[in-house]
Amino acid sequence: MLRPTLLWLSERRAIAGLVPDAMARRFVAGDTVQQAVQAAVELQAKGITTTLDLLGESVHSPAETEAACATYVDMVQRMAAARLEVNVSVKLTQMGFDLDETLCLRNVARILDAAKAADGFVRLDMEGSAYTQRTLDFYRAKLRPLYGDHCGVVLQSMLRRTDADVAALCAEQVRVRLCKGAYLEPAAVAFPEKSDVDFSYVRNMERLMAEGHYPGLATHDEAIIRRACAFARERGIGPERFEFQMLYGVRRDLQLRLRQDGWRVRVYLPFGTQWYPYLMRRLAERPANIAFILGNMVREALPGR
Repeated sequence: MLRPTLLWLSERRAIAGLVPDAMARRFVAGDTVQQAVQAAVELQAKGITTTLDLLGESVHSPAETEAACATYVDMVQRMAAARLEVNVSVKLTQMGFDLDETLCLRNVARILDAAKAADGFVRLDMEGSAYTQRTLDFYRAKLRPLYGDHCGVVLQSMLRRTDADVAALCAEQVRVRLCKGAYLEPAAVAFPEKSDVDFSYVRNMERLMAEGHYPGLATHDEAIIRRACAFARERGIGPERFEFQMLYGVRRDLQLRLRQDGWRVRVYLPFGTQWYPYLMRRLAERPANIAFILGNMVREALPGR
C-alpha cells in the first residue's frame, strides 16, 4: 500500500514543505545549473558519467517553456566548458508538448542543436502512459530524421506494450533507456504485480543488449544487474555496447563497484526547485529508501558526529 500512497502524494505539491531538506538533497544535486555541473564533475572523477535533468514537468505558458529551454542550452554549454560528456534528459511537457507541438519542437530543437554542436546527446524522458505513443511519434517524425544518434527515448517495463516497442526500436536502432516506470497506471495498460514488471524488464533488457543500439539499463535491482552482467559474458557483449544507469544518491556503493568491475555507469542527475514530485516517485520505486535516509539523518544528528 505504501507505493500507491507515495505516488498519490507526488501530485500533492502543497505538502512539499513537510519533507525534510536532507531527504530531498539526497536525490537532488541542487537548485542551479552550476551545482549540477559541479556534482557531475565530481562523479566524472570517479569514472562515472552523468545525464543532467532540470526538474519540472507540465508548464502553463510559452514563457515557462522558453525559460526551461534556455536553462537546458546553458546546461549543455556549461557541461562542454567543464569538459564533461554532454548528456541531458528532457521532458516534452516541460518544453510545451501540451501547449503547442510547434513550440515544443522549436524548444527541443534548440537544445538538440546545442548538444549536437558539442557532440552530445539528448534523451526524451518518458512520462505517463498517455504520452507514450505521442512521444514516440514525435521522436520518429520530428527528431530522428534530423538528429539521428544525438537523441533517444525511454521505455518502461511496467507497460504491457513495451515488448512491441522494444522490438520496433531495436529494428530502428534507436538508443533506448529501459526503466521500470514510476507512474501510477491502470492495470489495463500496466502490470500491477512487481514480479511481472521485473520479468518484463529482464526480457526486454536482454533483447536490447543483444539487438539494440547502446541501451541504457536503468535499475538498482542487484539481481537484475547480475543477470545483465552474466548475459553480457554469455553472449560476448562488451561493456562498450551498453551502460548501467542509476539515480543520483541511490546505491552509490553499487555504482562504484560496477565501475571497478569494468562496466559503464551513468548517473541520472536532477536539479532544480521543482523537486517534490520527483522525490515522491523515487521513494515509491523503492520505499526502503525512506528508512535508509531517515537512518542516516538520525545518525548524523547523534552527539559526537
